[in-house]
Amino acid sequence: MSQPTIAVTGATGFIGGHAARTLADAGVPARLLVRNPDRAPKLAAAEVAVAAFGDQSGVERALQGIQTVLMVSAEESATRLAEHKSFIDGAAAAGVRHIVYTSFMSAAPDAVFTLARDHFATEELIKDSGMAWTFLRDNFYLDFMSRMVGDDGVIRGPAGEGRAALVSRGDVATAAAAILQNPDAHAGRSYELTGPEALTMGEVAEILSTGLGRTTTFHNESVAEAYESRKAWEAPQWQYDAWVSTYTAIASRAMEHVSSSVEEITGHPPQSLAEFLAGAED
Repeated sequence: MSQPTIAVTGATGFIGGHAARTLADAGVPARLLVRNPDRAPKLAAAEVAVAAFGDQSGVERALQGIQTVLMVSAEESATRLAEHKSFIDGAAAAGVRHIVYTSFMSAAPDAVFTLARDHFATEELIKDSGMAWTFLRDNFYLDFMSRMVGDDGVIRGPAGEGRAALVSRGDVATAAAAILQNPDAHAGRSYELTGPEALTMGEVAEILSTGLGRTTTFHNESVAEAYESRKAWEAPQWQYDAWVSTYTAIASRAMEHVSSSVEEITGHPPQSLAEFLAGAED
């Protein structure tokens, strides 16, 4: 097996794992960066290296000889940005030339969706590193819409009549794998990755009703009501802010733009929520 020049982080998760399998199916050697090697997928033409995002020296060792890295953003936490910085610094020290980063649509220092602010800061760290970059600015994942439904069949949040061009994680991973195989063609590009349509949360509820076979509705909470209802779960303030701003970001129209990037990168149209639900039943 030839020495890999591509590395994939998050290979034990959905996006990293799906991207890694896509590369393996294409016969492309890859190095899978994981925290727990026992959970790493067993793939042809792949090798495993152990490194945590926050371990800069470990990242530097794990990425020796690698030219291009898929950096799947770390789990949501109060320390995520610091972990990202350690990873980026380690990658640069290892001589990595290009980072493909899973960012977020409308990432900005004042983004309505609070977690998108960390994504913007991460983008700036990557730009400042001197490495080439490609940013995948994903919309909200349509895979998770069913998880937003309460036990009573109601989605609650202050989304109003705003729309979101929800994207599947599978489409994001497939796009990432395509870019990894030809990174120079995508250097210095930010891609908004969306599904084929922009939906209101009321429309999401209707599609879920059909796809899941049970009645689902949407209740438009006020912001104050949203914070109050989420107190049913004990969480830090930053997490409450993220939960509520998921909906206010939709209300702000920041998530409504429908992009053609998935099809341009992968050669196939993006999956819709209805198509995803139909596939999940197969």
